[in-house]
Amino acid sequence: MVAMPAPSNAPAPSTAPLGLREHAERLLADLAGPSARLRDDQWTAIEALVVQRRRVLVVQRTGWGKSAVYFLAAKLLRAQGLGPSVIVSPLLALMRNQVEAAARAGVRAATINSGNMTEWSAIHGSIAAGEIDVLLVSPERLNNPDFRDQVLPHLAEDAGMVVVDEAHCVSDWGHDFRPDYRRIRTLVAGLRGDVPVLATTATANDRVVADIAAQLGVAGGSGAGSPSAGGNEDGALVLRGSLDRESLHLSVVDVGAGADRAAWLAQHLGELPGSGIIYSLTVSAAEDLATVLGEHGHEVAAYTGRTDPAEREALEADLLANRVKALVATSALGMGFDKPDLGFVVHVGSPSSPISYYQQVGRAGRAAQQAEVLLLPGAEDRRIWEYFASVSFPPEDTVRGVLAALDGERPQSTAALEPRVDLSRSRLEMVLKVLDVDGAARRVKGGWVGTGQPWRYDTERYGRLAEARKREQQAMLDYLTTSQCRMVFLRRQLDDPDLGAAPEGCGRCDNCAGSRFAATVDDSMRQATRETLERPGVVLAPRRQWPTGMSTLGVGLSGRIKDGPEPGRAIGRLTDLGWGPRLRAVLDAGDGEAPEALVTAAIEVLKAWDWQQRPTSVIALGAGSHPVLAASLSARLASIGRLRDLGRLPLRPGASLPVAQNSAFRVAALHDAWDASALPELDGPVLLVDAVADTGWTLTLAGRALRAAGAPAVLPLVIAATS
Repeated sequence: MVAMPAPSNAPAPSTAPLGLREHAERLLADLAGPSARLRDDQWTAIEALVVQRRRVLVVQRTGWGKSAVYFLAAKLLRAQGLGPSVIVSPLLALMRNQVEAAARAGVRAATINSGNMTEWSAIHGSIAAGEIDVLLVSPERLNNPDFRDQVLPHLAEDAGMVVVDEAHCVSDWGHDFRPDYRRIRTLVAGLRGDVPVLATTATANDRVVADIAAQLGVAGGSGAGSPSAGGNEDGALVLRGSLDRESLHLSVVDVGAGADRAAWLAQHLGELPGSGIIYSLTVSAAEDLATVLGEHGHEVAAYTGRTDPAEREALEADLLANRVKALVATSALGMGFDKPDLGFVVHVGSPSSPISYYQQVGRAGRAAQQAEVLLLPGAEDRRIWEYFASVSFPPEDTVRGVLAALDGERPQSTAALEPRVDLSRSRLEMVLKVLDVDGAARRVKGGWVGTGQPWRYDTERYGRLAEARKREQQAMLDYLTTSQCRMVFLRRQLDDPDLGAAPEGCGRCDNCAGSRFAATVDDSMRQATRETLERPGVVLAPRRQWPTGMSTLGVGLSGRIKDGPEPGRAIGRLTDLGWGPRLRAVLDAGDGEAPEALVTAAIEVLKAWDWQQRPTSVIALGAGSHPVLAASLSARLASIGRLRDLGRLPLRPGASLPVAQNSAFRVAALHDAWDASALPELDGPVLLVDAVADTGWTLTLAGRALRAAGAPAVLPLVIAATS
């Protein structure tokens, strides 16, 4: 960590030309209204960038005015004849807010991201013509071959300033680390020495600040209790202020199970001020909550990774205009939303880190005297944390396999690499990005190539990350049960430099001022909510396309799947608020006979199934984690529905269900694994029963075997879907 000298108590004399601050004040009035005035700390940052051309790290709470600093600095630099400022920004929603804000100050801003591909050529032309003051770029664009090789060098040469927004994303230790952010250091390294660089974030503790310094060379780190402003020998400046938010009223309401939490929210949502955001940990929980709240008369909508980009923009506009009471969102809405009068943030389920939690709740109350921040924890939270932790950076031998699969000359797409490396698509892409940043791989037109450069797996660093993740999870559990001030707890987790050794409580949270919300639910509301959530039945979309490159694994499957099963059904998802806990309890109890409640639910699903032709037979998969459970449910359905019971579909001798992580390896392991030779003639559709559906490939290959044995259609029915 780079040590900083202690600053003098007296403010440093201004080096700005006369009238420059007044110019900045006029621009601020256009941006934020005629009554807006620059604070001294904002001016300190602007002066350092515009006059002194320094590198600056600003770690300030949400609502401090970080975007005003870089928009005003960009405009002032343009007035001096310098080139456009490049702002690397992580989310589309944030970009849209920033472009609109910039226009109010007369800043000509444009954005290049995955949502406006049709506009890229025109934007490149405007940049070349000098018609753009600010270009907002998503971090993913920095390694697009065309952008990286043709546009980025010119930007680096002509840039008036470079801004790294949400800079905690550059850090391994940050709550939202993104490999693409690491490429920013290449951009920064290629700048002229007099180009100012600004990195901003609202959520960075000492460790993250130091890592940002190491990755970007932007500023020196500061330890807990260190001064809030200072410099180092390289002329860098760090501005780090108090993270206290006087408008936030923090509370924990321990209601209990998922259905009860949904019922509590349906009962109390109308009591919360204004409009706000309700966060959930999973997509399915967000969709369930939106359904429940809508059925109880609340104007809400789900906002998740499944939401179409155009619909996201419309939903953001609805919340900004208070046309909805709340968006029920996953972290897809985490950093990227700017509504100063947001009245509340509710979490149904705990994030795994106090730092990420504080970042999300910081969206509330920026221009309000009071905003409610409620956390409704659940027993399943730890299980969800464990899942996300399990898909972190893979072990060394797996990464070495990726390097071995890369050709130094012939580009290979991610899809083409999948059959050669046992990683899911998302994890493979993450590994490739990290290898790219480390110089061992390079993205080019047509895919990825190896560079031949030596690469070292940093075992120690990944071990430290795993331990840090565990500590943060424990800190989040401690937050739920602490009797101390909750705001002080969060500020301490973020190494707030203004937090003394014996800080006073905030006087607002439930521990300081008493609980404002009782953890009770009306019986009628609880019953109505459970009826909504416990309607069994989730559609299982069939696999439509074989994985690319199966011939590499010796399997002759390619193109569209024409002989697989029909769309299936699950009783529920393991992540559902209603059925999730019940299904997890059944599976956690081990393999055994299907409980009566499960049989009843399966019958309800079958009654509501809109199949073209009723099944005439039923068969269970004879392998997997719960073969007895699946077989017993299959037998009961045969008896109740008067279906021919075909027993179990066995695996061929020597075959086994795969533990592979990616689709190609799963399909290769399951190809020709099922033995349907002993089945009688199949004269009608077959109901195929299994316990759990994950990727869908087991049902696809088993269904294909039944189709080959003569079944005109296969209808999968599973007890639980993983997502």
